[in-house]
Order: sequence, then structure tokens, then C-alpha cells
Amino acid sequence: MVAYSRAVTSILYRNGIIHSPTDPFAEALLVDDGVVTWIGANDTADGLAARATRVVDLDGALVAPGFVDAHVHLLEEAFTQTGLDLSQVPSRAAALEALAQRAATHRSADGPLLAHGWDETAWADARPLTAADLDAVCGGAPVYAARVDLHCAVVSSRLTELAGLDALPGWAPDGVVRGEAHTAARAVARRVDAARQAQMADAVLREAAARGVVAVHENSTPGAGTREGLAALLAATADPASGRPLVVGYRGELCRTVEEARSLAAAISGLTGIGGDLSVDGSLGARSAALREPYADAPGTRGQLYLDAADVEAHVLAVTAAGLQAGFHVIGDRAGDEVVAGLVAAAAQERSAMRRLGHRIEHAEMLDDAALATLATLGVGLSMQPAFDAAWGGPGGLYERRLGAERAGQMNRLASIAAAGVPTAFGSDAPVTALSPWAGVRAAVYHHNPEQRISARAAFRAATRGGWRLAGLDHTGAGEIRVGSPAHLAVWTSEHVGVQSEAAGLSSWSTDARSGTPLLPDLSLEAALPTCRQTVRSGQVIFDTFD
Repeated sequence: MVAYSRAVTSILYRNGIIHSPTDPFAEALLVDDGVVTWIGANDTADGLAARATRVVDLDGALVAPGFVDAHVHLLEEAFTQTGLDLSQVPSRAAALEALAQRAATHRSADGPLLAHGWDETAWADARPLTAADLDAVCGGAPVYAARVDLHCAVVSSRLTELAGLDALPGWAPDGVVRGEAHTAARAVARRVDAARQAQMADAVLREAAARGVVAVHENSTPGAGTREGLAALLAATADPASGRPLVVGYRGELCRTVEEARSLAAAISGLTGIGGDLSVDGSLGARSAALREPYADAPGTRGQLYLDAADVEAHVLAVTAAGLQAGFHVIGDRAGDEVVAGLVAAAAQERSAMRRLGHRIEHAEMLDDAALATLATLGVGLSMQPAFDAAWGGPGGLYERRLGAERAGQMNRLASIAAAGVPTAFGSDAPVTALSPWAGVRAAVYHHNPEQRISARAAFRAATRGGWRLAGLDHTGAGEIRVGSPAHLAVWTSEHVGVQSEAAGLSSWSTDARSGTPLLPDLSLEAALPTCRQTVRSGQVIFDTFD
């Protein structure tokens, strides 16, 4: 039976593998009042068992730092669980058939018909869905069908009418909406009351806990959630006794003055940053990512800039003066140029404060060496999604189609970023890719470009301690298992436990020199991902399968 929260003062873990930098051979671990108080061997643990409130026999399982997903959209992820999933349909015709079947049972009282995940680049008939398609197969119902990247969607004529989309920038007669029109369409399609929002977000947080996640960085935007909803979410998860992962809050609204930034911070108590998905550009899939050179498959376009260097500078100065982190969604290299220029201009006035706060860039898929060197000097961190490369990298993938082989090979430069010393955390951008931390770690290890692969240890660290660092919370010791650190833990079992293949040019996990026993799971592509047995946040068990 699965339990999600229980008040336990002291837990002793024994007979397992403890992933600790201070004792690589540890087999047991004691947690008291939310803090790791002892790490050691099984024979020593015998004397501690009597005073522990609970003793967990790991039976060889691994105890490791819990994951932090550094970029999620909780409400969007929840909507994907109720909407029609088109991510696996093999063709355009199959997508339309699935929409027709859903429309046959859809009730108007349930609001717009929702679908998500379609990706025309995976179909032989590589044309986006259109409003005419939706009108034909969905009987005139209001329909919102988000593309896989969530930066554009196709809407039916009825939804266009309801939301007044045809009067907004970004609307096109074929029903594909981008920019302002897409924001308005999403707001109408995602309209639920506060109680329902809370229930939906809570369900996603429960699932995150079941995947070993102890904290998430929520990237709220005006088109995907409200200020009030974010404030409620932060309040609901602030205490570990909530039984949920911690939600670190970011709100993507542009501020030009410190008064605007302070007003926003006052409206959302507990806010960490004003940014996150504050979009400087769009996405490669929608061809709205801003590029220096034209798209390979659309020579007449270079994407769109939603913000320029002056906007970035003003926002950074305003948010810095308010004492919060600033952040930006950046995909294309041209968008990266604007952000770096804006950061440099702001640093001419507030360098020390900027470094102290640690501003951030989300995605950062096309930053060159010069940009990375500049970001390192400014203390700017990157929130990246290795699963993007797994989904769209490699020969014939979306990146190659949109950019050509040469530019595609330089996407998501994880090794270069690590070499430049830029702080990095990993996330999923759920629901764009699955909220599956081990899959993200594996994607970093097996990057399509061998020169941009990083070791499993470095990838794991970016997916755990990296998230605490980007949120400015690493001073607590979070993200490592050592005496005195908060007990943010996950317990894992795996069918495959081994080291990475050196033949593949990958760095292995460290091993126990006495027995050769690996201290972390095998992440080779043929291995099953580890299974979470328990998740602990500050000593509170928030997911459990041991009982």
C-alpha cells in the first residue's frame, strides 16, 4: 500500500547503499527531526535501531539525494492527464481520427475539448493540424490542441470566436495561434476555479513525489495559471508536513520598474523569482525561436523576438532592486544575444547584486562560447532539459530539420557549459517532456553529440543539488547526503545495477574499491530506469512503498 505522508521523528535506514560524498562505503543512515545525523556501517547501526521511530530495511536498495525538477508547469501537466494525448499518434490522419473519437463523447459542459502533444515533424504528412480539420472532425466544438512544445496550438473556429483570437497578434486563418493569440487561447481553454486548480496541481505533486522528486521549480505565466493560484501553491507546500514536494515559485511577467517588481512580489508571497518562462522568443518546433540565420526548412523566417536587450536590462534592474531572481526563456541564438547584451548592460550598474541573487536562463539551447564566458562572470545559472536532446536531437530529428545538421549538432551544449563553469540544473519542462528525472540524467549521459555528453555523476548532481543551487537554497546543504544536511532523500531499486560502458566513452559512477559494487544505477540505454520506493522531504515521508 502506498502512503504519502506520515509524521516520523527518526528513521534509520540500513542494509543498503548510501550515496554520500563523506562515506562512499556507507550502508546505513539515520535521520532525526528532518536532518541527517549519522552515516555509517550496518554493524554500528545496530546500536541506533532501538531509538529510531522507524527502521527501514533497504535490502540492498540505494538511498540518494532526492531530485529537484528545475522547470515544470504543474497546471499544464495536470491538463495533459485529462486531455487527449496526441504525442504517440503515427500520422496526421490518426490524429484526426483520435480527435473525432474524443469529440463523440465530449460534453459541452466540460468546456473546450483539449488535446496536446501533436508533432507534425514526426508524420510522413508533415503539415500542422488546422482549424478546418478540427471543425470537420469535432462537430463545431471549441477545441484547443497544443503542439508538443506548448508554444503554439491549433484552435477550432468556435474557440477563435469565443476568445476573440482573430483580433490578436499571432492568430492565423489556418487556426494556428502563437504569441499573444496563443496566450489568450490557452487562458480560455485552461479556465478552472481556484479549488480545481489546487486539486490538479496536488495530483501532479503526488506523482512527482512517486518519482523521487523532493522539489520543483514552478514556472507560472499569465497564460498558464494565475498569481493567486501560484501564491496558494507556495503556501500549501512551504511546510514539509504538507506531504508534498517543495514548490519554488517563478512568475513570468515583465517588470520595467522596481515598483512593478515589488507589487508582484507582494501579490505572491514566497516568490523566488520574476521570470522563468518570461519569453524572449518562442520554440524551434513553432519556428518562433529567434535565430541569427534563417530556418533551414523555412528560409524566409528567423523566428520572433518578444523582448529585446533593453527589455532585459530594465527587467533585470527592476527585479534585482526588489531582491528577487530574474529569469528568461531563451531558445534561439539571436534571443541569447539579446539576453546576454541586456544582462551585461544591467551588470554595468548592479553587478555585485546580480551575482548575489544568481539570475537564470531557462532552456539555453543555442548559447555559444562567448555567451557562456559572459554568463559565468555574471553568476547567471542555466535551467536545462537534457530530455530535449533525447526527443529531438540526432539525425533526422526536429533540430536537424529546423536548423540543418551543423547547427543541430551544437544544441544543448552540456559539456561546454560544464567546462565554462556556468551553474546548471536539470528539469523536464513538464509536460513538454515527461517528469522523469532519471530519463533526463540518462539523456545527458547519452547526448546525441558525443562531445557534449557529461558523466553520469555530473548529470545526477545537476538533477539534484543543481536545483537547490539555482533556487539559492544550496547553503542549507540540500542536495547531498552528509551529516547536518536536510534529509531530502529518495530510495531506489533497479533491475540493472552496473557501471557505464567505458567503450561508449562515458564516465562511470564510482565503485566500491573493496568489492567493485557500483554505488549508483546503470543508465545504459538497454537498462530499465530505477524504481522509487520512498521519497523523503526534510525527514517527512511523502511517498512510500515499504509498508
